[in-house]
This record gives sequence, C-alpha cells and structure tokens, in this order.
Amino acid sequence: MKLLAAVLGSLIVLIQYPLWFGKGGWLRVWEVEQQLVADHQHNEALRLRNAALAAEVRDLKEGLDAIEERARYEQGMVKKDEIFFQIIEPQKRAPAR
Repeated sequence: MKLLAAVLGSLIVLIQYPLWFGKGGWLRVWEVEQQLVADHQHNEALRLRNAALAAEVRDLKEGLDAIEERARYEQGMVKKDEIFFQIIEPQKRAPAR
C-alpha cells in the first residue's frame, strides 16, 4: 500500500512539473506579464514624447512665433534695430579661511 501511495504521489509531482516549469508554465506566464507591464510603460512614455514632437511640428508649420523663438534661443539672433543686453552674474567666492 505504501508503494502504491509513493508511486501515485510521484506521478502527481511529475504531472505538476510542466504546469510550473514547462514552456507554457506559470513561471513563464508571470515573466511574460512582467515584460508586458514594462512594455506598456515604455509605450506610454513614447506616446507622450510623440505627442510633444507632434505639437512642436504643428507649431513650426502654423506659426512664425515658434520659429522666431527657436532662432532667438538657439542661434542668439536679434531683430533689426533691437538692442541686446547680456547680464552676467558675478561668481560667488568661497569665504577665506
């Protein structure tokens, strides 16, 4: 009787092995779900970036204000008859010891 119980117990364990550790087992399902969550987060970040880029493209196509702002900021351009003032903050010195 003990031999039959041991054989049946080992058969149950052998049947459970593919369920937990096989190709479509629970551990693999858990790993895939974790990867899916990470991919969704990455996709959302990319969606936000794409929306910002689309808004910038739309701005550049429709209005001259965005082009002027970029020229002033990135190229340091000024309009004709405009005076440019640059204020340089003095560096703070460490107290003498």
